[in-house]
Amino acid sequence: MDVNGFIRYLEFEKRFSEHTLKAYKNDLSQFENFIQEVYGRCQWSEIIASQVRSWMAVLLEQEHAPASIRRKLSSIKAFYRYWRRQFPDLSDPTKAIQTPKLKKRLPVTADATALARLLASFPEAPDFSEARDKLLLELLYGTGLRRSELLQLKEKDVLRAEKRLRISGKGGKERLIPYGDAVHQALLVYQKLKHEAFPDVEILILTNKGKPPYPKWMYNKVKQYLGTLPYLERASPHVLRHSFATHLSDAGADLNAIKELLGHSSLAATQVYTHNSIEKLKRSYEQAHPKAKLNE
Repeated sequence: MDVNGFIRYLEFEKRFSEHTLKAYKNDLSQFENFIQEVYGRCQWSEIIASQVRSWMAVLLEQEHAPASIRRKLSSIKAFYRYWRRQFPDLSDPTKAIQTPKLKKRLPVTADATALARLLASFPEAPDFSEARDKLLLELLYGTGLRRSELLQLKEKDVLRAEKRLRISGKGGKERLIPYGDAVHQALLVYQKLKHEAFPDVEILILTNKGKPPYPKWMYNKVKQYLGTLPYLERASPHVLRHSFATHLSDAGADLNAIKELLGHSSLAATQVYTHNSIEKLKRSYEQAHPKAKLNE
């Protein structure tokens, strides 16, 4: 039983992203260090349930977020599931430990009018960086891409004649996503400037120096723009993905269609956007209907 064998399985068979692999490595390393420090050694086959629970208790004392503790425990559970498939007699100390449930939090979304105003604020004759930034926002909001998917998008994945993108999503699953006129126009402007400045670079989105961007760069870039919108609790690329899905749901789009566009493997993951729409309806009712607050 070793961590590296498990990580190789996640990388080459499950096709997990580099970001996800790093999270698994960190979780398992933290658990190993805890067991060694507290109990003197870490033999995975000898660990018992009470030791796992004591680790969770320490994480709580250190004020780790419940979602973080849940993820860390899930990493340990996945590690033991993997090795039990190879060694069925192996004891799994996590089997009796319930993964803590989280209170569901509705996704944060940006106001559609505010987003339209932001996108309309870009100059009509932009330079390279302005054209790229507008395309970045248009793609995230107009297609619902994950940040990781946009980072690896290549020129050949843009099927302009069909107005579709070829996306390699989680687990290497490929999907085709349609895009509208706003994305199409932003692509035309940006690709012209890109081909003039950096003609031989296959990656679509580039930094000002013609280099492929990294996740933090894209996060900061989106945060810079969304940070100008009023009443937005959080600003990140995922907020634009949430906004894409929620605004489709608000307009009556079929839930299965939204699921396919987002690349979700399960409909349950998509249903949160219908809850978002229902909550918005409830708020509108409470604010506008004369009978909504009859008992106050």
